[in-house]
Amino acid sequence: MSRTLDLVITASAPLIWGSSYIVTTQFLPNLDPLMVSFLRALPAGLVLLAVVRQLPQGHWIWKMFVLGALNFAIFWSLLFFAAYRLPGGVAAVMGALQPFVVIFASRFLLGSPIKSLSLVAVAAGAMGVALLVLTPEASLDKWGVIAGIAGSTSMALGTVLSRKWQPPVSALTFTSWQLTAGGLILLPFAPFAPTAWSEINVTNVLGIAYLGLIGAALTYIVWLRGIRLIQPSAASILGLLSPLSATLLGWFILNETLSVPQLAGMAVVLLSVLVGQYALRLSSRTA
Repeated sequence: MSRTLDLVITASAPLIWGSSYIVTTQFLPNLDPLMVSFLRALPAGLVLLAVVRQLPQGHWIWKMFVLGALNFAIFWSLLFFAAYRLPGGVAAVMGALQPFVVIFASRFLLGSPIKSLSLVAVAAGAMGVALLVLTPEASLDKWGVIAGIAGSTSMALGTVLSRKWQPPVSALTFTSWQLTAGGLILLPFAPFAPTAWSEINVTNVLGIAYLGLIGAALTYIVWLRGIRLIQPSAASILGLLSPLSATLLGWFILNETLSVPQLAGMAVVLLSVLVGQYALRLSSRTA
């Protein structure tokens, strides 16, 4: 399979993740970040685990808990916390910082070279996301910003380590292990979640089912497959497509308007993704 096709398949994951903001605000407004994260991770992980019927052995056990914490337990808890504390646009800009962390983490953990053109592309992509999602009314919440940056850093490290720690199993099995581990980490904290179980309604169940089975299980199988086949830096730059997807879905589903700056932001994001992939492809050939 060609690298271009691998990139296209991997890009489908962040494009689907772009729907998370709409689902969270429309289906889960009454649930707290911890409850959403727990219900999104553990049930989906157990479903996949029942399919693969294989458990990690030896040193893979603690590594799966580290990856489950970084990619799911910590990342999702902070992501949803930021989403509830910040306007969607501000939270998206915090997420756009993730490729920077991946580029530098890949250098130290994987020995990948840092290409200046990649840094320029990521910086341009973050500016494009800002044009795409920020509004004059956007306000900053200190703890929301901290959570957004910390969450992006968590997933960035999880992305790089998912490439460094590659068990001899399929992406489906790899995903089931990480999701289940992340859910188990959150399990002891679930009873302390502000949301009471009696408050969960049918709409919440539908939203959680979508986020767990589609927005987690399916997309992370694709994502982890992509991390294995292409550089983590290449995969992380594709993550800039998530706020673009969220904006388009808001326009299509919620009848939100698209301004000229937003259209310009879309163009900048797409161009930055293309330039970033070009720079990393040149780096791979040189290596």
